[in-house]
Amino acid sequence: MGIKAIADHLGTSWDMIKQIQQDHLQKKYATLKAKDLRYLAIDEIASHKGHKYLTVVMDLETGAVIYVGEGRKSESLDKLWQKLGRYKKNIQAVAMDMWPAFIEAVTTNLPQAKVVFDHFHIAKMFNEKLSELRRDLYREVKDSTQKEVLKGTRWLLLKNGPNLNEDKNEKQKLEEALSLNKPLAIAYYLKEELRLLWQKKTIDGAKKFLGKWCKMAYASGVKILHKMANTLLSHRTGIFNYFYHRISTGPLEGTNNKIKVLKRKMYGFRDFEFFKLKIFDLHNHKFDLKGT
Repeated sequence: MGIKAIADHLGTSWDMIKQIQQDHLQKKYATLKAKDLRYLAIDEIASHKGHKYLTVVMDLETGAVIYVGEGRKSESLDKLWQKLGRYKKNIQAVAMDMWPAFIEAVTTNLPQAKVVFDHFHIAKMFNEKLSELRRDLYREVKDSTQKEVLKGTRWLLLKNGPNLNEDKNEKQKLEEALSLNKPLAIAYYLKEELRLLWQKKTIDGAKKFLGKWCKMAYASGVKILHKMANTLLSHRTGIFNYFYHRISTGPLEGTNNKIKVLKRKMYGFRDFEFFKLKIFDLHNHKFDLKGT
């Protein structure tokens, strides 16, 4: 039951019920139970329009959000390190994207922990580059028929191959578009090939696979593939750490979607501290935010 429903039922004000709930949550989450923390995930979520963010940290073993900081700078995590105190040494690995501020914060404050770059973010980054290539090709193509084929394949290029819908002839449509342009075809098939990296059973197999993939990317002559290979090689330690600690930010991505709904329900969360407490409490309830 949400705050409004409780207030209506008791015949009192929304503010009073909200304050009672806030006092309860403050006591409940006053201290961080850090002793058993081993695997964390860090991600950012947009809090307002205009590039304003929250940094969210999850305990991957319990699914609980343990920290919310304003912004997405290295300093956004300062209070987390204070809360962890002497238990910082227990953290074994942290999943994140390749955002430099997060990398700096973790490597500085958790020197013993392994940084694991999230493979879903890497796939998303590749998809963005593939979309950029398709847009560039679309601008260059003069033939109206070819333009129409390229225009209709944006989402097909971003789909994983096995997910193409045969009933809608998506595979055929995609192959038709790829036949129009060799660089686009190479980029697409290398995108599909890269997905196999995270299926490798051993670190040695992963290293051999990535080395081979990067050689193909450099030999392709496609600029975005050169850039992708450079990015992967410069971040290879965090990529290979996945094969020691198979964690990702996937669970946190799901929670971030719940946070977005919570934000809408709270009409912009004028009380930021109350909003944070509600985020901490998300994992304790079924996802029913009616009335908030």
